[in-house]
Amino acid sequence: MKSQFLIDPEITYLNHGSFGACPKPIFEDYQKWQRELESEPVQFITKKSAQYLKESKMALANFVGCDVSDFFFVPNPTVAINTIMRSLKLNPGDEILTTNHEYGAMDRTWHFYCKQSGAKYIRQNIALPVTTKEQIIAAFWEGYNVNTKVVFLNQISSATALIFPVKEICEKAKQLGLITIIDGAHVPGHIDLNISDLKADFYTGTSHKWMLTPKGSSFLYVSKDFQETIDPLVVSWGYESDTPGESRFLDYHEHQGTRDISAFLTIPAAVKFLNENDWKEKSRVCKQMILDNYEKFCNLLHSKTLCPVTSEFLGQMCSIPITTNNPSALKELLFHRYKIEIPVMQLNGQFYIRISLHFYNTQEDLDILYEALIDIIATTEYITV
Repeated sequence: MKSQFLIDPEITYLNHGSFGACPKPIFEDYQKWQRELESEPVQFITKKSAQYLKESKMALANFVGCDVSDFFFVPNPTVAINTIMRSLKLNPGDEILTTNHEYGAMDRTWHFYCKQSGAKYIRQNIALPVTTKEQIIAAFWEGYNVNTKVVFLNQISSATALIFPVKEICEKAKQLGLITIIDGAHVPGHIDLNISDLKADFYTGTSHKWMLTPKGSSFLYVSKDFQETIDPLVVSWGYESDTPGESRFLDYHEHQGTRDISAFLTIPAAVKFLNENDWKEKSRVCKQMILDNYEKFCNLLHSKTLCPVTSEFLGQMCSIPITTNNPSALKELLFHRYKIEIPVMQLNGQFYIRISLHFYNTQEDLDILYEALIDIIATTEYITV
């Protein structure tokens, strides 16, 4: 599979989770759309783009399990959460309940909102290691009180790579009358997803990570109950449109000024590539490699796994706790000396080396990392064991 990707063959690439990696056939489809746009910009933008978007949205709707009229494309989940944030009408003292495992950009978005609104952002502690799904759920709801109005939760944590029980939390949140917002950046194409079944009020995910599209292709799903309440982040031609479509919600959020939507239009090509290459089986192989190697890496670094080593908590990623006095230098050393692209993550004062695998990875890649870590432990002071 590696020959079908554009990744530098000299690099051992163990960081798919950060920005994804695009295979050649999907990237060629991306360039096809860009060339069509540039060959006749007026016709593409004013006449053809609406139909092209609809076709791409239909492919994505089938893939993630929701209605085509209930979401729109955005460049990334940060834009999606900012769109939601700008439309929330919380009062001073109202609380947004989340965990202390969320993505840093999301934390910053909510901190900004709370400074403006007087609401409170409650980062409920989910202690590590986690042992059961029930433990996570119980710990999360310890943060609930009468002031809680919103639940915000990542489905897969970026730093710890843990899968969170969002379905169960959404179910209880609905019973309590809370707004539910799910950050599923790492989910589409990674683990099973049926957005309609989750019953979240808002859900954002990417296609440029595990679905393998070019960068800048994500989406924001909004349940029908909230579509009339969410304002466009960018007010443009769709607002009070002279030629309104069937959905004011989509008019407001899809009809903008000049922009390149080519990355959005590659969804059909991406789904085709995944299906033609038996992606579910290849994903299973990647997940099994994570399960087979996680404890081995933790033992090498004298640390412990963050969860039971099962598919309930782990997909194609795992994070290994590490003791280091210079995480930035360690990351640069791994890249420049050993030609390994892998992140050293930080969360709540703890550092992690996060392994994330996709179709182009093999056991040999993990063995290269293992030997590099042995050498770093023996020859530098960057890792303490």
